[in-house]
Amino acid sequence: MSAREDAMPIDGTADGSPLEVFRVFLKLGLTSFGGPIAHLGYFRDELVVRRKWIDEAAYADLVALCQFLPGPASSQVGFSLGVLRGNGLVGGLAAWCAFTLPSAIMLFAFALGAAAFTGPLAEGLLHGLKLVAVAVVAQAIWGMAKSLTPDRERAGIALAAIAIVVFVGGSFGQIGAIALGAAAGLILCRADAPALAGRLGFPVSRRAGAIALVLFAAFFLVPPLLANATGHQGIALFDAFYRSGALVFGGGHVVLPLLQAEVVAPGWVTNESFLAGYGLTQAVPGPLFTFAAYLGTVMAPAPNGWAGAVIALVATFLPGLLLAYGMLPFWDGLRTRPAMQAAMRGANAAVVGILGAALYSPVWTSAVLSPRDFALALTGFLLLTVWKAPPWIIVLLLAAGSVSLAAAGA
Repeated sequence: MSAREDAMPIDGTADGSPLEVFRVFLKLGLTSFGGPIAHLGYFRDELVVRRKWIDEAAYADLVALCQFLPGPASSQVGFSLGVLRGNGLVGGLAAWCAFTLPSAIMLFAFALGAAAFTGPLAEGLLHGLKLVAVAVVAQAIWGMAKSLTPDRERAGIALAAIAIVVFVGGSFGQIGAIALGAAAGLILCRADAPALAGRLGFPVSRRAGAIALVLFAAFFLVPPLLANATGHQGIALFDAFYRSGALVFGGGHVVLPLLQAEVVAPGWVTNESFLAGYGLTQAVPGPLFTFAAYLGTVMAPAPNGWAGAVIALVATFLPGLLLAYGMLPFWDGLRTRPAMQAAMRGANAAVVGILGAALYSPVWTSAVLSPRDFALALTGFLLLTVWKAPPWIIVLLLAAGSVSLAAAGA
């Protein structure tokens, strides 16, 4: 039996085409609001229940794989389903492009017009978007803390991660916190491992998977050396966004502190513009990682504009897609190992701490400047957590509230 035949899915549904994949995921990219967890629900309804591209058990296994890996889980699931239905890599790329481009184009267009958007009302709107970021990040921490730090051991890892990023700072502190969290997980988080069963079968050979994993490592290690040796801003831009995308554990919101360290700290993007763009990202469908397209557009040093948007967007998604493609043929052999599960539980707990530190600085310190700001941010947080309002509603309400306050004070 060939490697391809051996890799075919157990339900035998991989008989579509890249064009079909693109068409279906374009619909999802235009309508999937609500963040990565909601996206997984949209995928299940459309592709498991209605179209029957994959069965429930295989879909659950695929979601487990993508939540285990760093990167944007919903985009990795969509890419993998495209690989399945589109009979290989071309199908996966069709799914990614169709799901990602609608929101990326919207954010690119907003970034192009942001420079011309001035005056008190414009400042009020941008400040409202920064308050949206406060509410959304606080909600993400609230949900992640309940699921990823449910015991004393993992809560302690999260607190240690906060201390590391506060005292070390920058991307080095965040990488160190994740690495130490994984090491602590090996010691503290081995108990109560969930039982994992089933089998994933995708049209990806072990050789192709190994090549993808080698490329993931090469793109992680080589660009920083080239950037330091040549001083080329385009390489430095790719490296900053690739490294951020490669270290996102636990959900798309975690990219916020990583990107902030990479683009705000060196002065490539102002903190005000950064948080305004992140707030706006909550109002568009599709993956949160398309925030990179906005950042690449508004960069102060060239390449920026459309070239910066393309580099930033591709670099941010590339590590997650390479890891997903590379791990598909190997996942069944690794997923039941207690050490791997324990390390990931520790790393995910550290991520909660990193995001908690980011909630204070830069999100809170640059957005909540008055009691009225606090009231608006708290309203958004309660609407998200208690009333389960969709994020785009929060964007509209907080932006309108901030504009009204700006108009009243003008």
